Amino acid sequence: MVKVGSSSLTTAIGGIDPERVRALVDRLAAVRLGGREVVLVSSGAIAAGLAPLALKTRPRDLATQQAAASVGQGLLMGHYTTMFADHDLGVGQVLLTVGDVTRRGNYHNAYRTLGRLLELGIVPIVNENDTVATHEIRFGDNDRLAALVAHLVHADALILLSDIDALYTSNPHRPGAQRIDQVRSDDDLAGVDISARGSRIGTGGMITKVEAARIATSAGIPTVLTSADRAAEAMAGDSVGTLFHATGKRRPTRLLWLKHASAARGELILDAGAVRAVTERKASLLPAGVTGINGAFSVGEPVDLVAPDGSVIGRGLVNYDSEELPALLGRNTADLAAERGPGYDRTVVHRDALVLL
Repeated sequence: MVKVGSSSLTTAIGGIDPERVRALVDRLAAVRLGGREVVLVSSGAIAAGLAPLALKTRPRDLATQQAAASVGQGLLMGHYTTMFADHDLGVGQVLLTVGDVTRRGNYHNAYRTLGRLLELGIVPIVNENDTVATHEIRFGDNDRLAALVAHLVHADALILLSDIDALYTSNPHRPGAQRIDQVRSDDDLAGVDISARGSRIGTGGMITKVEAARIATSAGIPTVLTSADRAAEAMAGDSVGTLFHATGKRRPTRLLWLKHASAARGELILDAGAVRAVTERKASLLPAGVTGINGAFSVGEPVDLVAPDGSVIGRGLVNYDSEELPALLGRNTADLAAERGPGYDRTVVHRDALVLL
């Protein structure tokens, strides 16, 4: 799995740089023709749409971002299609939303599509479906998207390509900044300043790349962070950039998204018994254990689970909306089902859609 950022594909004013795209394609094609399967997560759609729309910088409002993505996505795919064809390779566009990798049915559809493309010898090119995504249901950036898709396709490794050759202890342009060759745990990041923002064309920075590495490595996928011009070496397994070692094992993709990439839409306040049930017995959350709610949310959205002392202990996908839930708080599910119908015997948050924080 390879992810490339906008700044590695575009000119300083935002248009696609064909030479940069061709250099990347040549490297990816060599790996694919060498017998390895490659999935590319490519930023650049919004950036590619800036120049045709006479926009000097990345727009801040969602509607204009979506308009730029609509114009730019076709331009970007046109370049990829033509350049991969020079290597006798076809490409397939895969536009995803959060639901495509977090809802079970959508997840399997995305998995089958990507798997079949690879079987047919096609190079899948993935991007977030910016033209329909809203602020509330976005991955947030393509670094996180790449980490989640890497898990979805059972990738052997994730390679994050940027305009910086590695992770440094601080902004690499500052005196004294030291390159970090390997990260084995969060302890290796103690004292590291990753606050620098990305380019004015892109959305990310080191923060999102480190977060993406955490997502992937926690699911057993080693991750390399390096520059686009070192892509061939990274894919060959050479010692370039920064290697984030795998720290965990595979787990459901929606739980990875919940823990690392979701934004809570509200809060559920739990009593002490519910806290113990959720944290110690790994049980589902029932209406009887909820004492209050904060925020406005709908069925299926992420909510934080909050202990009586105010600490957040977990996050889960809620099975009731915020308007319906208050009347059910503290009630037994059997009593609710008898009073309101069988649909009310469901959990507030099922244990399979819950992560501890």
